[in-house]
Amino acid sequence: MSLPDAPTPAPTIAADDTRRPTWGETLRVYLEPASLRMFALGFSAGLPLLLVLGTLSFRLREAGLDRTTIGYLSWVGLAYGFKWCWAPLVDRLPIPGLTRLLGRRRSWLLMSQLCIVAALCGMALADPRSQLELVVWCALAVAFASATQDIALDAFRIESADARHQGALAATYQTGYRLAMIWAGAGVLWLAARAEVAPAVAAVAQAAAAPGALYQQAAWTTAYLVMAASMSVGVVTVLFSREPTRVELPPARNLAEWLRGALVEPFADFLRRYRGHALLILLLIGTYRISDVVMGIMANPFYVDMGYTKDEVAAVTKVYGVIMTLVGAFIGGALSLRLGVMRVLMLGAVLSAASNLLFAWLAGHGHDVRALVMVISADNLSAGVASAAFIAYLSSLTNVSYSATQYALFSSMMLLAPKWLAGYSGAFVDAFDYPTFFLSTAALGLPVLVIVAMASRWTASPR
Repeated sequence: MSLPDAPTPAPTIAADDTRRPTWGETLRVYLEPASLRMFALGFSAGLPLLLVLGTLSFRLREAGLDRTTIGYLSWVGLAYGFKWCWAPLVDRLPIPGLTRLLGRRRSWLLMSQLCIVAALCGMALADPRSQLELVVWCALAVAFASATQDIALDAFRIESADARHQGALAATYQTGYRLAMIWAGAGVLWLAARAEVAPAVAAVAQAAAAPGALYQQAAWTTAYLVMAASMSVGVVTVLFSREPTRVELPPARNLAEWLRGALVEPFADFLRRYRGHALLILLLIGTYRISDVVMGIMANPFYVDMGYTKDEVAAVTKVYGVIMTLVGAFIGGALSLRLGVMRVLMLGAVLSAASNLLFAWLAGHGHDVRALVMVISADNLSAGVASAAFIAYLSSLTNVSYSATQYALFSSMMLLAPKWLAGYSGAFVDAFDYPTFFLSTAALGLPVLVIVAMASRWTASPR
């Protein structure tokens, strides 16, 4: 892949410089224009996710929607699981007029960002109590446009610097992404709480007796409009960035050849390399996060039903929880280096399933902020450990010739079955209540332990 015309690496750490850079030179890479741009673009990438999944479920439950409906609406998130289907189009097709003006990567980034802004405004103005269908269509548009932005942004990042700078770009991207998740998770709840006409101090019993009675549409409209305005960070960054040097793709002689190179060959390469073990690997990818994903859909409705306020949920689960996830990811990465990926993969699977048992305990314990902090600490730490090991495992499976496509396929596949099953989580809670639901999600993790053990034995054996 050709190198971009911007940014030019600092002379002290140029690609052809064989000496080891000083710590000062190494840290200055995070202040280079490419790193700062990736920080801002990471923010715009992380913002939409929670607004159509976690935060939306909190809003819908507060509006009085039943948990079964909220569970089904989580299927909006499947758009992220199928983004590989249109990734080749984003990679190769120009947008009439816009691509000529901005270039291939920036045109797709800008179009997807503007679509996100428009759809978030639609979600802000629509009242889920009377316009639920409009809310759903707008949420689906946000998810589709956000997944498209992810595709274009991955390509923009890879083409924006040489291999030596990719680590810095990835780090600043993740930092921006996580800050956006705090803003879209905690920030939107804080904004909605502050925009209420009167503080929501009514008794929990009153809210339970009249679902949706405490919901204030104007407060949520304000919060979501601020979120839409926050996408300007990414829009401005795209407009003031330079397009990476265009990578000329080899022309296909016909449509069949184009489809084979874009979609068929990455699959065929994977099957050729892993042969009889390909099914075991795919089974592991498709089920590893099932316990966390299925449980996560009902987490926000659970907080509402347990009487936690917006401020409590924002501070504990959206800010403190994200910090604990980052700590867990650091621990998981360090352990993977020390113990090996497969051992930590097993540890993450055990911890993820076990942490769901704590939610079952919390459901019987009642409203207690300190207990919530303890449960969130254990759950997010375990999720961070599991995620770090899983990402390392997925990366090890890819062929460098198809790394972008195969990684997109793997990372999408890990969400398909869990997200589909999670759609029924609300109906399950309505039928059996929260303690049984959390116990069941923990049980979902037990088959994963067997699959990881089988994959570990195959990995350890000579091939």
